[in-house]
Amino acid sequence: MQPRNMSMSGVVDLAAVKAAGDAKAKAEQARAESARQGGGGAVAPASLVIDVDEAGFEADVLQRSNEVPVVIDFWAEWCEPCKQLGPLLERLATEYNGRFVLAKVDVDANQMLMQQFGIQGIPAVFAVVAGQALPLFQGAAPESQIRQTLDQLIQVGEERFGLTGIAVDAGAGAGDEESAPVEVPAGPHDAQLEAAAQALDANDFAGAVQAYKSVLAVDPVNTEAKLGLAQAELLGRVAGMDPQQVRKDAAENPAQPVAQMAAADLDLVGGHVEDAFGRLVETVRRNFGDDRDAVRVRLLELFEVIGPDDPRVVAARTALARVLF
Repeated sequence: MQPRNMSMSGVVDLAAVKAAGDAKAKAEQARAESARQGGGGAVAPASLVIDVDEAGFEADVLQRSNEVPVVIDFWAEWCEPCKQLGPLLERLATEYNGRFVLAKVDVDANQMLMQQFGIQGIPAVFAVVAGQALPLFQGAAPESQIRQTLDQLIQVGEERFGLTGIAVDAGAGAGDEESAPVEVPAGPHDAQLEAAAQALDANDFAGAVQAYKSVLAVDPVNTEAKLGLAQAELLGRVAGMDPQQVRKDAAENPAQPVAQMAAADLDLVGGHVEDAFGRLVETVRRNFGDDRDAVRVRLLELFEVIGPDDPRVVAARTALARVLF
């Protein structure tokens, strides 16, 4: 399991809905029309990252996706994980040098777009390729996995739709401080975080846990490390489980903390987030003392996996507060 639904499965659905050849032909036709109208020239590096609203969505995203994959970052000013993910995506957009364009959508100012894409929590990242939308991932994620997803997206754009990207004029705006791309320096823990992500990819959950804890020992508020640690610990717990036995134990022991915590872990890994949270809130209600506290702590750990700003986490926190107080 890769963190935060880091998946390109939407591409398979796209191929089933619409023949790739037809979409490729439409994209080529759109590019030819743009060339006839004088478009298709080299763009400034600053044009690789754009702010998009509902009024400009068709031109800035849908039409542009006939030339280059457009990655959409749904964010909000109050969202702390967005402040971690946004600069990373902007840096990658510059580094990939025209192989994709990053469109940033403020969900507070563009509620209709948020609804149209079915956004349940932010940050959420989608892509539009030849006019077709597909989900990429939700929440913060290690840079290595984001790069892998972008590489897959670009490959799909090239092979199925003939999108080879757009030319970038590196000298454009060179004397303009406002339009010059800002270089994001490497963080002090990037090497450790990358090692942790590689361990997670290799299913070395113990190694990932140790690496993330090393970062948190010197930087206790590091968002990426907190998220990674919660994910690594969760995956490590479920790795050796017998799902049928876990479900059986939970059904036979509805108030038993250990049984319910194991079932909640399986719920979360399986994508049943509300079920996992509801199960543990109910188990907190049924128990007292050390047992209650153990379940409460586990629930807080699962909140870290999903992200504090996710509406499902907010609702579960409210439910937990009612039970506790």
